[in-house]
Amino acid sequence: QVQLVESGGGLVQPGGSLRLSCAASITFFPLAAMGWYRQAPGKQRELVARITRAGSTDYGDSVKGRFTISRDNAKNTVYLQMSSLKPEDTAVYYCNCFATLLRNEYDYWGQGTQVTVSS
Repeated sequence: QVQLVESGGGLVQPGGSLRLSCAASITFFPLAAMGWYRQAPGKQRELVARITRAGSTDYGDSVKGRFTISRDNAKNTVYLQMSSLKPEDTAVYYCNCFATLLRNEYDYWGQGTQVTVSS
């Protein structure tokens, strides 16, 4: 059974940092694109960052220059380093795994981890 388990969320003051981790129990992890999305109360889920299997990265406009996504294929884990956090970064952060293999699409989500930025 596929599982994506996020960790690292919590309460942090504005200007602080957090690192989220997502451990994936997926045999084809090195072939998958991994992403972080977030959803704040009353808002739609939005892209935070994603990384392709080749290591190319893409960021939402609101986090560019502050967040960094990375992956460790040996550990089947993707990370999100968040710096200079702002109150508007408060949201539930979700890990996503997407892959197309042999014409089949695979799209998995974690359960989410809460990030709260507040003084």
